[in-house]
Amino acid sequence: MLRLDGKTAFITGATGGIGEATAKRFLEEGANVMLVGRSEEKLQALVESLNGGKAVASFVSNATDERALSSAVQATLDTFGRIDILFANAGTEGQAKPIEEQSREMFEYALQTNVVSVWLAIKLCIGPMKEQGNGSMIATSSIAGLIGTANASAYVASKHAVCGLIKAAALELGEFNIRVNAIAPGPIDNRMMRSLEAQWNPEDSAAVKANIEQSIPLKRYGTNAEVANLALFLASDESTYCSGTVHSIDGGYIAA
Repeated sequence: MLRLDGKTAFITGATGGIGEATAKRFLEEGANVMLVGRSEEKLQALVESLNGGKAVASFVSNATDERALSSAVQATLDTFGRIDILFANAGTEGQAKPIEEQSREMFEYALQTNVVSVWLAIKLCIGPMKEQGNGSMIATSSIAGLIGTANASAYVASKHAVCGLIKAAALELGEFNIRVNAIAPGPIDNRMMRSLEAQWNPEDSAAVKANIEQSIPLKRYGTNAEVANLALFLASDESTYCSGTVHSIDGGYIAA
């Protein structure tokens, strides 16, 4: 039996590595999927690559724009009739600089993209899930939401905020049978880590990756597909007693 058969997922940040892998995994398990992102070109390319037919739709929206995101939610309801799963995955790594070298504008941009987008997605999906009497909300945080990291204060602050937000939402929404959880990836082999590696050492980003891998007990980066599998678990009925929790997926990185 397909693990998401008959369910509909609403995914923000759909064209990023984790978003794309999760959309693919959800489709494989029988879900309808609404892909939300800022780039029409990237969304169209993703829709074509997924080859999901009528089970896939897309909507161009900035995840921090309440009016546009509300329209995306309504488009999902018009197309598929329900929203069972929210995967709030929009995010940015921001500037990898010491606090004294960061601009206020970039700090606020990270908070808007990483926190406000999650808050808005949760807010806008509550109504449909209440009407259905159930739902699973999943937000992408980071192990940077569980520990501190130098030269990444905006990212760290925003991801800590996501962890707090999902706990508050879980307490509010539990009585409506709506579960709220977060995923906290460690280093994942995708565009975001390439960006951070290059910011930390523009002259030898490969050395940064090698050093990080040596600090991970499993001695490697994770993959987008591995994060997608965790999202699938939280989206499915296999996790019906999980709510208000942050699930790290980091190869043991923060175990010490």
